[in-house]
Amino acid sequence: MLYSLFNYLDRVYDLPGSGMFQYISFRAAMAIIFSLLIVIAFGMPIIRALQRRQIGEEIRDLGLQGQLEKRGTPTMGGLIILVALLVPMLLFGRLDNVYIQLMIVSTVWLGVIGFLDDYIKVFRHHKEGLKGRFKIVGQIGLGVIVGTTMWLSEDVVVREKITTPVETVYIAEESGEQVASQIEQVVVSTQSVKTPTTTIPFVKDNEFHYEWVTGGNETLAWLLYVIVAIFVVTAVSNGANLTDGLDGLLTGVSIPIVAVLGALAYLSGHVVYADYLNIMYIPDSGELVVFAAAMAGALIGFMWYNSFPAQIFMGDTGSLAIGGIIAVFALCIRKELLLPLLCGVFLAESVSVMVQVGYFKYTKRKYGEGRRILLMSPMHHHYQKKGLFETKIVIRFIIVSLLLAAMSLVTLKIR
Repeated sequence: MLYSLFNYLDRVYDLPGSGMFQYISFRAAMAIIFSLLIVIAFGMPIIRALQRRQIGEEIRDLGLQGQLEKRGTPTMGGLIILVALLVPMLLFGRLDNVYIQLMIVSTVWLGVIGFLDDYIKVFRHHKEGLKGRFKIVGQIGLGVIVGTTMWLSEDVVVREKITTPVETVYIAEESGEQVASQIEQVVVSTQSVKTPTTTIPFVKDNEFHYEWVTGGNETLAWLLYVIVAIFVVTAVSNGANLTDGLDGLLTGVSIPIVAVLGALAYLSGHVVYADYLNIMYIPDSGELVVFAAAMAGALIGFMWYNSFPAQIFMGDTGSLAIGGIIAVFALCIRKELLLPLLCGVFLAESVSVMVQVGYFKYTKRKYGEGRRILLMSPMHHHYQKKGLFETKIVIRFIIVSLLLAAMSLVTLKIR
């Protein structure tokens, strides 16, 4: 909104200072500042309003230390995150950018699904909330929207790397003859192409074409890409939802992830850096830096109230949206295959639940009684059962997330 306004003022009236809105770095800085201010300014009034309406979390007694003390803590705080994210984006983002449009749709889409789940839990007093199949249908629907938009939109293009000869050199052999040899270099193409291509970490030629799986059939390759988008959105949003079990855990773990995705978007959207780092150049994807900045500001601000002891929980309104945002962001910058490393904490939490449930069912069928591998799943509750204090678990998980984020950035150079 402000981008278009100041762009008009700069072109027509040459207004001093209006040109700053052309710079992504300036708008990203403004986005993170505004999102932080929104959370800090409106967070406490919203918490008090929720307390007055007795919109609190219903806590089941699982025998965890300090668990029952959290009963009645206001929930649905994800609304604060979503507002603090969307308002700066509407002000400072380029709303004509297809990637920004996808991110806004994803934020609202999963925010609504999470809100319905929290609403049913809090106001209808159904502990299960929204039925799981409806959540899955909603996540699949978003995956279809993202995948087909990436497929059909003419604005979603990439510039692949091409090999060009630099010079010809002559090498003298033992026979005395000279043999011509060309020195080649890999550069970013000047031609934008529409292709279902993604990035593989830790591989020298790190571009993976989905056509390789479909035998060169481009239509089947895009259909495969839509299926991948559905899987990524569903897996990451559910992984984030499972991680949201301790005060400040999901918020703290997500901040390094969003920061790395923002850095990768900036590099992928800058032709010089993409050429230097030998990565895929994605025109217009640099605008996602503004979104990442707003998201980081919203998460950091929410930590003010969500850190131990939490004054408010984000609920599914926040956790489903955060996971979905991370998934769609990675799809937009063609880094979905990096998510198992970057979102390793989400992956570990999800695997811990699947292994626990699977082993319990297997042993119950084989021995007549269910047995467990972990003391409790998801994994963070296992450490609680072992006697670790909540803040220690959260800090250690955040440290692991920081390590995984650093390793994800290192993939730019280690191939």
